[in-house]
Amino acid sequence: MSTAIHTDGLGKRYRLGLHKRGYGTLREALSESLRRKGPDESDYDGPDFLWALKDLSITIESGEVVGLIGHNGAGKSTLLKLLSRITEPTEGYADVTGRVGSLLEVGTGFHPELTGRENIYLNGSILGMRRSEIRARFDEIVEFAEIERFLDTPVKRYSSGMSVRLAFAVAAHLEPEILLVDEVLAVGDAAFQRKSLGKMTEVASQGRTVVFVSHNLAIIQALCQRGILMERGEAVADGPVKQTIDRYLGSLERAASDDLLERTDRDRRGYRDTMLRRVEIRDDSGGPPDVVVSGQAVTIAVEVTEPVPSLECRLTIADSLGQPLTTMDSEISAPIDHRATGPGTRLECQLSSLPLLPGRYRLDVLLKAGRQIQDGLQGAGFFEVQPGVIDGRPVPPSGADGDVVLPHAWRLPA
Repeated sequence: MSTAIHTDGLGKRYRLGLHKRGYGTLREALSESLRRKGPDESDYDGPDFLWALKDLSITIESGEVVGLIGHNGAGKSTLLKLLSRITEPTEGYADVTGRVGSLLEVGTGFHPELTGRENIYLNGSILGMRRSEIRARFDEIVEFAEIERFLDTPVKRYSSGMSVRLAFAVAAHLEPEILLVDEVLAVGDAAFQRKSLGKMTEVASQGRTVVFVSHNLAIIQALCQRGILMERGEAVADGPVKQTIDRYLGSLERAASDDLLERTDRDRRGYRDTMLRRVEIRDDSGGPPDVVVSGQAVTIAVEVTEPVPSLECRLTIADSLGQPLTTMDSEISAPIDHRATGPGTRLECQLSSLPLLPGRYRLDVLLKAGRQIQDGLQGAGFFEVQPGVIDGRPVPPSGADGDVVLPHAWRLPA
């Protein structure tokens, strides 16, 4: 089996923020560039610099389907950008053997002024395809992307969903030897996601190499044979996909049990300093926190570091593989909601009856204010559901199919 991807000591470093002084002259910029390449380059490893990827050495053989797993900021997307030559490494190298098709961001590789038709030919040419090869797959690409009416419209007028449909169709149908796919598939609707995953499964079965990034571990487990777990720019585990996922889930649970303020995998974009401090789920049974009974009334409490006016919260309950089961968003209000007269540091979401089967579940938390995300953590909390009773009907024990219990009534013959 030949090698498709090989990296040795691969690293990528970014400078945080802006230069404290204003814009400099061309002479200053050249001098700065030359100085960085000198013997004192280690001086640039201070607090103003971030190693998004550090000393990464991996080998991926032709035909392997590999899932990259890890927290936000672990270096997964940076690795794909280096492999697809969107950015250059700071140190080390990456050898990629074969034609590469990449889908990393909506519209990557598209020229906004060109039409969908012209961009199909442009992307094919970038991949090294002959015009005759592109023409042979053209109708299939257009049909998959569902953009027939807009084929001769400039891409700059496409919605994000149309752009991602076309980008994926081009990347998957022009037969690259290596396909790099980031979380961007989440932009599409459910029908498109199902179709795209089916196409990726088909591509993988044809012996092409696929490197796939997703936070949906169920998809990773179904699609990939091998998993690489990344933390802080380094590969900390590499092996069969189930073993790698199990190790990642263990790290998530350990992180949730530690001080959340120490977590570095946060989603922070807002202008406020408030941060998620603690998450707790309790029911009315009087048991320990984070152990609840199905059918019981449940309160999910979120504590933040400081009050913020009009703070909103979105809670997502996911199964043990990170597959979302339901989302509760305070921005979608109802008459039964209550907002205090003044800001505070505690938010509560109350469920009158917990409709979950026994098992282990995960809580993802997103805090918003002024329509901006202030803080967010995946795996901010975990909780155990024990069997109970819903509407007088005993809940099946652990091991039953599914995750959710729906209140229901039967009409049966004698």
